[in-house]
Amino acid sequence: MNKNIGELIKQKRTENKMTLKDISEATDLSIGFLSQLERGLTSIAQDTLKKVAKALNVEMSYFMDQPKSKEKVVLRSYEKEILRIEGGSIIEYLMTNMVTQAEMLPKLVEILPQKEVEESLTYSHEGEEFVYVLEGILTLKVENEVYDLYPGDCAHYLSTRAHNWSNQTNKVVKFITINTPNLFKETGETI
Repeated sequence: MNKNIGELIKQKRTENKMTLKDISEATDLSIGFLSQLERGLTSIAQDTLKKVAKALNVEMSYFMDQPKSKEKVVLRSYEKEILRIEGGSIIEYLMTNMVTQAEMLPKLVEILPQKEVEESLTYSHEGEEFVYVLEGILTLKVENEVYDLYPGDCAHYLSTRAHNWSNQTNKVVKFITINTPNLFKETGETI
């Protein structure tokens, strides 16, 4: 997904006759980071992507397929849709039919084992997050603290605190995360 987002950013930036410096000045993101993002070498948090979207004068939906809400109350296990795949190792599935209506966004996340474990960069955004581990050992970093969460463990924190999670093992990690605010919620507002 990151490479695709980077390609879309570069395409729109070129269409708008903007330089990386123009985007950098509009978003307070470094030119180096933006360059890596365009080449698919780094990931971007959704609230930071929102800043880039505003600088490019596009909606968030330009970067991703907008999930659609359904009238059904129950979501069967075989009906889960993939929300995104990040870096080939993180797969996020939607766990709701109320994607564009709900205040919170529940997701099932799977982190595949990686050959080389890289240090996770932390990020922050508005809202809060709840994490519940189903399988494997999830490494959670919140500011300067690092926690290993085992099946049945959970964490709840303000997303304004610098954070990230990773899989430091050779087994798949599965967990549920619930985020607020839901960036897919239809508000009628434009960026």
